[in-house]
Amino acid sequence: MRKILPILLALIGTGAGVGAGLFLMPEKTAEEHAAVDCVVPTEEVQHAAPKDAEEDVAAGREYVKLNNQFVIPIVGPDRVQALVVASLSVEVATGSTETVYAREPKLRDVFLQVLFDHANIGGFEGTFTSGDRMSILRNALLESAKPILGTDVTDVLITEIARQDS
Repeated sequence: MRKILPILLALIGTGAGVGAGLFLMPEKTAEEHAAVDCVVPTEEVQHAAPKDAEEDVAAGREYVKLNNQFVIPIVGPDRVQALVVASLSVEVATGSTETVYAREPKLRDVFLQVLFDHANIGGFEGTFTSGDRMSILRNALLESAKPILGTDVTDVLITEIARQDS
């Protein structure tokens, strides 16, 4: 019972935090939602974007930000030692945005499993933002997304990540 209680409390706290975030999140209209997830017109990209972004638009790529953050508990021997909060985006072929949103529950599930596995092997300990560790995590997230989104997905971007020690 002593081992189950901290995990149960962490899950309840995480669920309450996510629920509060969803409840307090401002509503997006359809126009705002489309404006956030659309590709910038080519003429604007040529003047304002770096060369890599130009290649993405030319190659027919767009970025889909997943709606909610991911909260990952770092469990120590006796209690939850920290929480890691991450925001992810998925790079997909142009026109695949609706497919990503339609499959988002399954996508979130596999992403959470990868993030939990990464936490359990110590991936969020020490300098967890080093290039090698982030590359390993990105590759694992991409490999988990491919069975769900198929060839439409080409990359998973970690747009925000933070660790809060308790």
